[in-house]
Amino acid sequence: MTQQHMLAAVLTGHGGPERLEVRDDVPVPHPARGEVLVEVTAAAVNNTDLWTREGAYGREDDPHAVAGWQGVPLDFPRIQGGDVVGVVTAVGDGVDEAIIGRRVLLDPTRYADDSTADADDSTADADEPTLVAVLGSEQDGGFAEYVVIAADQAHDVTDSPLSDEQLACLPIAYGTATGMLERAQVRADETVLVTGASGGVGLALVQLAHARGAHVIALTTADHEAAVRDAGASHTVLRDEGSIPDRIREAAEGPVAVVADVVGGWVFEELFPLLATGGRWVTCGAVADPLVSLDLRTLYLHRRRLIGSTMHTPAQFRRLVDDARHGRIDPQVARTYPLTRIHAAQADFAEGDHVGKLVLLPGDRTVSPDPAAATG
Repeated sequence: MTQQHMLAAVLTGHGGPERLEVRDDVPVPHPARGEVLVEVTAAAVNNTDLWTREGAYGREDDPHAVAGWQGVPLDFPRIQGGDVVGVVTAVGDGVDEAIIGRRVLLDPTRYADDSTADADDSTADADEPTLVAVLGSEQDGGFAEYVVIAADQAHDVTDSPLSDEQLACLPIAYGTATGMLERAQVRADETVLVTGASGGVGLALVQLAHARGAHVIALTTADHEAAVRDAGASHTVLRDEGSIPDRIREAAEGPVAVVADVVGGWVFEELFPLLATGGRWVTCGAVADPLVSLDLRTLYLHRRRLIGSTMHTPAQFRRLVDDARHGRIDPQVARTYPLTRIHAAQADFAEGDHVGKLVLLPGDRTVSPDPAAATG
């Protein structure tokens, strides 16, 4: 590969959209030992991209501090993008050249070097490897024409029936959803409430919980109700109609075994009392408000569990890749954009008026003729 420079969206610092610059003079990275160079064919937009750009994660001692997810500012410049699919075009020393030309899905997570990283780590939090870096945060990601990554994080999906755009929906959203359901130990026939059910993680939670045999209640809006039901929700509760707790109790016909929450804020405060005795509340986000109040008596008197969940483990991602290879999941692409329109894609994402994922296409490829129109 002789190309020396590439198109990339470069984050120059924490702040607003103006800190994100689209450049065509960014040097193409070179794979070091144990790495592969991937030509990006599709990269999806996530809430983590906006929060990382804004530095909106705070610190334990100051929830309003400008920081990345680890509680410290990022190193800049940085190329974001954790949802990446592409084709391997070159390899570093020590990597089998047979992978060149293969379509790969990238695991955006990197873990501390310990013996549990390759274990079947889906059931015991104490045995999980420690997450230390995320693609697009601690290392350059896929909002570019090329990205380098460790070879063992590039999973061959050449034979998957899913399109590149669909595959790009998986790593952050479906990986996060998988981690939440595993850590909450969701079982068949349990009632699971999914908040924010029309977003990327929310829709993945509905689909994956339904596939496990759970009875899914989805909190959503009227505009997105049909799509959420198509994903597997047996009941929907609309946010703008009457008492939400009362309607959830009616739909559940009693207490809720598991709440999978991506919203936080008022959702946590109003719906936590709906959990059954011994129920589990698993949270991965706080799009409404990261600061909540909790009467601890409602936690310990009912032996409820409050579970924080960030991303997925390596074993969980391998199972997700296997599902992708066999077409057992059906990610929904809401819209596609050329990489040069990343600002429009992020603005549309922030509006939330879509079901499924928004996907960027770095190369000269077909995109939605009208960014306001869904592609599928």
